[in-house]
Amino acid sequence: MSTFFYMLLAFVVGILVGWFIWGRLRGELDSLRGDLDRTRSERDRLRADSDRLKGELDACGRARADLESRLRDAPSGKAGTDKTAAPAAALMSTPAAATSAATKAAPAKPAAAKKTASAKPAAKSAAPKKVAAPAAKKAAAPQAATGKADNLRRLIGIGPVNERLLKGLGVTTYAQIAAWTADDVKRIEEVLNFDGRIAREKWIEQAKLLAAGNEAEFARQFPTAGTASNT
Repeated sequence: MSTFFYMLLAFVVGILVGWFIWGRLRGELDSLRGDLDRTRSERDRLRADSDRLKGELDACGRARADLESRLRDAPSGKAGTDKTAAPAAALMSTPAAATSAATKAAPAKPAAAKKTASAKPAAKSAAPKKVAAPAAKKAAAPQAATGKADNLRRLIGIGPVNERLLKGLGVTTYAQIAAWTADDVKRIEEVLNFDGRIAREKWIEQAKLLAAGNEAEFARQFPTAGTASNT
């Protein structure tokens, strides 16, 4: 009878110990499953970030190729300007040649008349040079950036890559961005491969506040500017 009692007691104790061990193992198994799910979600997030960065890298590569093609085309544009300038110079010299031919064919005139006739073509040929100089200055003025270069990365939406691309286009100050027109925005977005991002992130509004030195209003309207979430 006592043997049966001890056997029954041992059986009950074994069941209790087994149930306790199974509960511990089951809790650890659930914890491992939770860690596995978190690892999978982290892996998916990293894959999404990798795809996004790869897309931005491709966009930067396309923008760089476009800029390089524009730089390669720049000398040819200059040569085309020289070619168009040559016929213009020929046309400008034509009246003088015609005048000299007419002078040879006409009878001899007094010395004073010859001086007057030779002075008129010279004045005509000199006049276009005076007009061409201001035109060249006007054409070159919009390309030059005025003032010291600003920290464009303070603007929301402009990171290291966009800042480097903008400087490659000659944009280095807040005042330049604040003065952009609709045509300027369209041209910049085509080069940087954007689609409405400049208006969506309010680059021009931010640049106007910074160009005016209104730091308080800039901080109030754009509190995330200059932080890790800037870009």
